[in-house]
This record gives sequence, structure tokens and C-alpha cells, in this order.
Amino acid sequence: MMDQHVPIEALDVAAYEIPTDAPESDGTLKWDSTTLVLVEIRAGDKIGLGYTYAHKACATLIHDTLAGIVEGHNALAVREGWLKMVEAIRNLGRPGISSMAIAAVDVAIWDLKARLLDIPLVSLLGAVRPTVPVYGSGGFTSYSTERLQAQVGGWVEAGIPRVKMKIGREPERDLERIRLARETIGHEAELYVDANGAYARKQALAMADAFQAHDVSWYEEPVSSDDLAGLRLLRDRAPGGVEVSAGEYGFDLPYFRRMLEAGAVDVLQADLTRCAGITGFLDVAALCDAHRVPLSSHTAPALHLHPACCATPLRHLEYFHDHARIEAMLFEGGVDPDSQGDMWPDLSQPGLGLTFKRQDAQHFRLA
Repeated sequence: MMDQHVPIEALDVAAYEIPTDAPESDGTLKWDSTTLVLVEIRAGDKIGLGYTYAHKACATLIHDTLAGIVEGHNALAVREGWLKMVEAIRNLGRPGISSMAIAAVDVAIWDLKARLLDIPLVSLLGAVRPTVPVYGSGGFTSYSTERLQAQVGGWVEAGIPRVKMKIGREPERDLERIRLARETIGHEAELYVDANGAYARKQALAMADAFQAHDVSWYEEPVSSDDLAGLRLLRDRAPGGVEVSAGEYGFDLPYFRRMLEAGAVDVLQADLTRCAGITGFLDVAALCDAHRVPLSSHTAPALHLHPACCATPLRHLEYFHDHARIEAMLFEGGVDPDSQGDMWPDLSQPGLGLTFKRQDAQHFRLA
């Protein structure tokens, strides 16, 4: 039997900035690179890894504050370690960088614990399903018509039966772009749109009515996610076949509770790289379960796969172009959607099943 106390011996953290494969934008933001903050934690003869997609400041916070909290802590007592980190950042602010830093460390400890026990993370967390449906996500507003059609069409040809595109930067072009996407993917696949909060309320309502001609079934952040009354208005007045979703910017449980209590969404989103890791994500899942509202994971497909299989109210996982690309570039052991648009955890490997390609990543490393 394993010793019940396995002290964490060391924590290493580094940040890597990876250029996008083309300039990208959504309804309210433009970017040309993504920063990954990687944490590796050692206990016994095992190393657990975790990461977040965030500013390099996360790495500084982890090095200067969180490392001292978890070093020496029992690697098997994950939630206790998580609570200590939450306590330690009280004066720094729970939402934002602090929660994203905690996320990377929390994931690494969960991965470490599963590796110490030599079982897949999904088995440690307790699966409620063997596989998770995914949707292809990208369709950036910066894309040419040709690239938009190639991307969404490629996902559907590969067997993913639902795809999402960005809208809102040029509202006058949105309906034509949506029409072309629908024409490309045919009438069997689901079509989702994400405005990233770019519309005003009445504008968003008018767009929801216009979507019916193209059978759009998912309307993400039609207005700002901070506008709970606006989201509720859209949810109440949008056509019956259109579900309103939001939640990707949630960092703590009160945020998600307010959104659910306001009746603001048909489907809640949560991102474990922002909401303080796997521990935080599973807490959000319990909250959704209590409110009888479905949950969808946001981005970072390799990180969400195992906990998504263990979250009772989960609807699906976002197979986000940027992060799927980075995870394939920098990690071995990742899995791709199958021909039915599902992802399966690799039960032959312990933990998350990921191995960092250190040499491949080295030229992206930030000082």
C-alpha cells in the first residue's frame, strides 16, 4: 500500500509564447500569439504536469507565491492544497491571473496523484461516461471566406457534427458568413456562433431572429457576459431553437452562481484554465447539476477531456483550433476526435497521459 503522505518535493514553472498560424480575431479582440504557462511538480519518482493559457505573469505568481505553498504538501491531498493556494492569494484578488495560476498548479497535482497511483486521471476522478462529444471551434472573423469554409467543412468531413464560428466584428457581414458556413457544412451538422459580447441587446435580438434562416442553434455571448439581464432577455426572447451560452470568463463559484441564479444561460460554459483548475471545474459542474443546467467546457481540449468524462451535466467539449494545435505541437499523448466527433481518454496511460516535448518547445520559451 502506498504511503498516505507523499510530500511534493519541487515545482518548476515556465512560460512559452506560440505564434498563431495566421492573424486571429473575434468580435471584440485581436491576437497573433498564445502564451502557455507550464507547471511540473515532482513527488517520489513521478512528475505531474499542468498548464494554463494566460499571461506570463502567471509564471511569476506561481514561482514567487504558489510554489512555496505546495512544496512539502501531501501530493495525495489535492483539495487541501487547492484551498491553501486560494487562501494565499486573498490580497492579490481571486478572479484573473491568480485563478489561472492556481489552475496550472492544481492540474499538475491531480496529474501527479494519478501518476503516483499509476491510473488514468479519469479513473481517479470517477468517470460517468466513457467518451465526450466535441465541437470544432474557430472560424475567426479575420479568416477569409475560403479559410472559414475550409475549416468548418474539414471538421464536418472528419466526422465532427457541430462547429462554431466567430461573429460580431463586422455585423454587416455576419449573416453572409453564416450563410456560407451553413452552405459548406450541409444541413445535418449543427452550426454555432460566438459574438464574444460584441452586440448591443436589440442588435443581438435582431440577429437571433435572422439566424433562423440558417438554422443556428447556439448563440454564445450575444451581449457582454457581465450583462446578466441582457443575456436573460436574449434567452427569453430568442427563437426556441437557439440556446444562449456564456461563462468562459468565470474565475470563481460566485460568478457562476450569479449567472445561474439570473437564469441567464441555457448552457453554462466553464474553463478550467481560468476557474482554478480541475478542482474548480468539478465544483462548477456540481453547481450546474444543482440548477439542472448543462455544462460545456471552454477551450484546452487535452486538459478538459478527463474531467469532462467525470462531470455529470456536461454537454460537450470545445475542440478549439488554437489550443488543439498547440497541444499537438508541444505534447505527446494527446487524442483527436474520432470519426463520430467524440474524444476518448487513453486508459493505457497514467494521469492525463501527456508528455511535454521540451526540445520542441524550447524556442518558444520566454525569459
